[in-house]
Order: sequence, then structure tokens, then C-alpha cells
Amino acid sequence: MKKLLLSTAVLALTVACQPAPSNDTTAENTHTATTGSPEIGAWGFDLTGMDTSVVAGNDFYRYANGAWLDRTEIPADLTNYGMFTELALEAEEQVQDIILELAALDAANGSIEQKVGDLYGSWMDTSTIDQLGLAPAQPYLDEIAAAQTHADINALFATIHHQSPYGVGIIPDPADTTRYTVFVGQGGLGLPDRDFYLVEENQSIRDAYLAFIAQIFDLAGIEDGAAKAQSIFDLEMRLAESHWTQADSRNIQKIYNPMPMAQLASLAPQLNFEAGMEQLGLDGVATYLVAQPSAIEAAGAIFEETPVDVWQDYMTFHFIRSNAGALPEAFDAANFAMFGTTLNGAEEQRPRDRRGVNLVGGQLGEAVGQVYVERHFPPESKAAMEDLVANLTVAFEGRLEALDWMDDETRANALQKLSTFEPRIGYPDEWQDYSALEIQADDLFGNLFRLTEFEWNEQIADLAGPVDRNAWPYPPQTVNASYNPLMNQITFPAGILQPPFFDPNADAAINYGGIGAVIGHEIGHGFDDQGRRFDHDGSIRDWWSEATNERFEERADVLEAQYSGYSPVEGRFVNGEFTMGENIGDLGGLQMAYTAYQRHLDACCDGEAPVIDGFTGEQRFFLAWAQVWRRLYREENLINRLATDPHSPSQYRTNGVVRNLDVWYEAFGVTEDNDLYLPPEERVSIW
Repeated sequence: MKKLLLSTAVLALTVACQPAPSNDTTAENTHTATTGSPEIGAWGFDLTGMDTSVVAGNDFYRYANGAWLDRTEIPADLTNYGMFTELALEAEEQVQDIILELAALDAANGSIEQKVGDLYGSWMDTSTIDQLGLAPAQPYLDEIAAAQTHADINALFATIHHQSPYGVGIIPDPADTTRYTVFVGQGGLGLPDRDFYLVEENQSIRDAYLAFIAQIFDLAGIEDGAAKAQSIFDLEMRLAESHWTQADSRNIQKIYNPMPMAQLASLAPQLNFEAGMEQLGLDGVATYLVAQPSAIEAAGAIFEETPVDVWQDYMTFHFIRSNAGALPEAFDAANFAMFGTTLNGAEEQRPRDRRGVNLVGGQLGEAVGQVYVERHFPPESKAAMEDLVANLTVAFEGRLEALDWMDDETRANALQKLSTFEPRIGYPDEWQDYSALEIQADDLFGNLFRLTEFEWNEQIADLAGPVDRNAWPYPPQTVNASYNPLMNQITFPAGILQPPFFDPNADAAINYGGIGAVIGHEIGHGFDDQGRRFDHDGSIRDWWSEATNERFEERADVLEAQYSGYSPVEGRFVNGEFTMGENIGDLGGLQMAYTAYQRHLDACCDGEAPVIDGFTGEQRFFLAWAQVWRRLYREENLINRLATDPHSPSQYRTNGVVRNLDVWYEAFGVTEDNDLYLPPEERVSIW
């Protein structure tokens, strides 16, 4: 199971982010709008990006961002471009400076400086990579070729370097989040999702993928590439037909299927899970969490019915493809043409040095992140964020107490969960130890495999002990934020705590409409359609009364219908069920942030914000939200995202949210004559 990466189902379970409130913290503590100058504009917003010829009530997204959308071009080596991208590219440059400085040191062997420098250097040494050809991969290809029986293939499935029709990972046990359990889920596809195999409109992608498989065999000097490609594609098509949809795979009530080994083994006896788990070091677990039982059962039947030589070809192709970046340039270029251009529309491959920065920044992220934090994340930013999180929490507490559709017992449970949220801001308290990892200057292929083994061995070591609540889902330089329902934690890395999301010198409305709404979004994940299934300890428990549950679902169903009607590409629509959690997070987060902003004004300004450049405080708040989400997509990337990304496209993260908020109508004078107008009875308010 290639690298034992967690599937969509596990990511849905472990999506990270949650804040711990302080009930005695008030809005007066907010550290926003200090004495310096904002990085963007005079008060933190890009006025030059607006298109005021557009009526706000007709298309608020374009009103706030139209000029920027018209003048901006997506760089040739990117598939989309927006505020997140700008921040990520800035962080990438900063991380590259750190890596190059560390690489230039005369570092002792085994030091973290040596490991960072040599990993980057081995990636950049393309002359050695080209000279070696397929030689570094040959031992792994030979073990595939040596397989004689289905039992031999099964043994290869139970390694950390080979593709298999199922995925395995180690996660906190949703029944008891103080301990770990083993996850088993559907897998085995080369394209990102079942829809690329099954939806008629994706035929051109299927044709390109079939040709790509044959091309990989041709490049490797393996005969009968076209015939092998057809057999592999047919195999993956059968797997895709058994796969669950993205919407079902994020539904905790459907994917939470704990079972003992005997039951797992009987589900797909052809896959011999008992021997495989023992080989992987995952035996002895009381229960295994099986996400998509019917897909696993089908995989067993497909495995038995597929000849050994087809499985050999399948594993050979996927091994070469998944390691293309560490192989000669022809393999790398072919892989990019398929997954970068055909699937996502990129015109050029990203420069190899930047890809190397992302490799090192991902694999040795906390080593680089320590230096990043020292240079780019001042202590006052952490303090200001702590205050903002506390203020958003107090605002949400007030909203919970005032909800008229929630009964008192359910409300008490919700307040208990909110009170135990744990925010993590900027960087971890404990940094990862890389001392057991070996990196060699002239061995990229070996480095990548030793990194995989290092990561897996750490997970195996964790399995026997208590859950590590200090682990972070990504390094500090990441431009993202997340909520983990199993830990009831929200995480805001240093990378996102920059303008336009957060600027301590900006107008308060900008910070509340930017990072404040992001904080609210992540808090809201604890109470979205899936997060609400977990209690204050992170365990799966139904703490909702039947009547309150019905009222929640009534509101959620209306929101689902709204988003399912949005079509960013002709003939293709947002999946309102799949994007439900993110849409609830956006809507609830903006409502929380607005309430917190009003609390801030009550504390500092007698409830009144000044008018700046003709915009009221309320208008600036909503403009900040719209600016955060401005983004251009290549059509191929947007189509891919509609199938695989639980977030709605950016225009709907703006327009789809604000049209449900009464205060937005009031702020911009929106009436029934405007395109975004919804009658009050059709507006959704959940949190």
C-alpha cells in the first residue's frame, strides 16, 4: 500500500483544527490596529482590486475583486492563483533561503543541517539521477517480477512501498481517543477519484491516462505497453465501480465500522489481512476501523479474479509513476503532463528547485519550521491570535446560548464541547526528532524511501502508546488552518498568520473579516454535519436530542440545495452534500466573526466603527472576507476540485455565504431587485 497514506475517509476523520476558549477573556484584549502601517493599502484592504461598476448585491465576489480578477494571470507553472497562493509562494521563498543557508554549512554528519542540505542537494542532482536511470528502482521492480502467486502479490501489498487495492493508516480510535487504532479503506486508483473513471464527461482524461500508462512502460523499456495499459485500466475501472463516493466517504456514520480481525479477515479472505497486518506490525489491535466495507469486500473478489501477471504490471506501473520525480527527466515530464497538465491545466512544470523546497519543507518540515518561526513569526502575533481566538470563542458561546432551535440539554453539551476546544497557534511546543533518520548526499531514491520508513516506524511506535496530543498535522510555514474532531483541537500555523488574513496594523474589521472568520470557520467544524458527531473528548457519541437533530438537518438540507445549484463550469455543479462541512464552516465562521467584531466595537468604540474611504465597518468586514477568497482557476483544475475538494469554489465561498446573512443585506442595501437576494425565509442560519 504505497506509503500507507490515509485515504479520503481518514482525512475526513482527522481534518484538524479547534480552539480552546477562556471565558473571562473579553473583547478589550484584542491586539488589532496597532501603530504601524498595514501591509496592504491604507487599512488592510486592496481597493485597487475592486470593480465598483458591479453592484454588490448582484455579485459581491466580483464587486470586491473584479479588477484583480481581470488583471491577474495564473502563472504558467500553477493550476490556480489567489491569496493563499501568494502567501504560500512567499513562505516558499523564505523556506528556500533557510534551506540554502543550512546546505551551505560545513555540517557534521547526522546533524539536522546535514540532513536538510543533503536531501535538497540529492533532489537537485539531476545529472546523477539521469545517469543512474532505473537502477535505484530495480530491486523493487525485481521483487514484483519475482511474484509467482496471489499470495506473493498479497505479501507485496503489505509493504510500505507498493500500490495496493486498499489503504492502511494509524489514527486515534474514535471510540477512545486516548489510544490509536488501525484504519483500512478503499484504494488502488491511479486517477484522483472514481468519478474520473465513471463520469461520461471525463472520457478525454481516461484516454490520456491509458496512453500515459503505456508511455511509462515504453520509457522503462518494457514490451507490450499498450496491452498492459489496457489491462491495468480495466482493473482500476473495476475498483472504481466499487468505490464509495466522496460524500459517503466523509460521512462518519457510514465509515465508522469497527471490527475485530476475524471479521475483517472474513470480509475479504482473498486479501489475507491477518498475515498482511502481522507483516506490517499492525497485528494485535483489538478492532480495525474499516471505512468502506463493501469496497474492501469487492477488492477481495477483484484481486482473486485478476491474474497475477496483471497485478505485476499494475504494481510495476504504479511504482515507477509514483517515484517519477526521483527518476530520469523523461519519467518526470510524462508524469507532469498527465497529472499537472491534463488533470490540472498547468502549462509548465514548477522549477525543480521550488519542488525541492517543498520536498524538504514537507519531509523535514519542523526542522526548517523552527528557523522559519524565529525569523517570520514575532511573539506579538501569537499573543494577538490568542486574543482573537478567545474573542471568537466568547462570541460563539453567546450565539449558542441564544439559539432558538436548540434544546437546553443539547445546548449544554455544545457549550461543554466549546469549553474544551484546544487552540494551537503558530508552532508546536515540542519539535519532531529526526535523529533516527539517515540522509545521504548522493542517494535521492534511497533518501525518499528512508523517509517513508522513518515516518512509518514512528507511527508503529506510536501505536502501542497513548495518543500524542502534541503532534501537528503540518509544519509552521504552512498556509492553512484546520480542526481535528478526534482531538478537539484547532491549529493555526504561522504561515497563515500574515496579511491579508491577519495584520496587527490593519483596521479591526479586516482582521475580523479575515483571520477572525477563518478562526470561526475552524471552530464551526466542531459543529458541522460531521464534527457534531464527536463529543468534547473527541469520541463518537450522539449528544443531540432527536428534535434538535431534526432542526439542524432541516437547515443543513436547505444549505445543501443552495450549493448544489451552483455551476462554475458548464454542465458541472458543486456537490452540496460533499461540501456540506466546509459550507457550514464558512457560514458559521463568518457569523461568529461578525459577532466578535461587534463585541470589539462595543468595547472600544461605543459600538460604532469609523467610516473609512466611504466604507462602514460592516462593509469593510465583508470586503475582507471576499478578498481572502479571491482566486483564479484553470478549468481543468476546477473540474478536478469539484470531484475531489470538499471546499466550494471561491466565488461561492463569498457569494454563497453572504446572501444568507441579514447583516450583509443591511450593510450594502441589498433588495429583492438584486441577483443574490434570497427571501428571509430562504436564508440559512445554523450557528
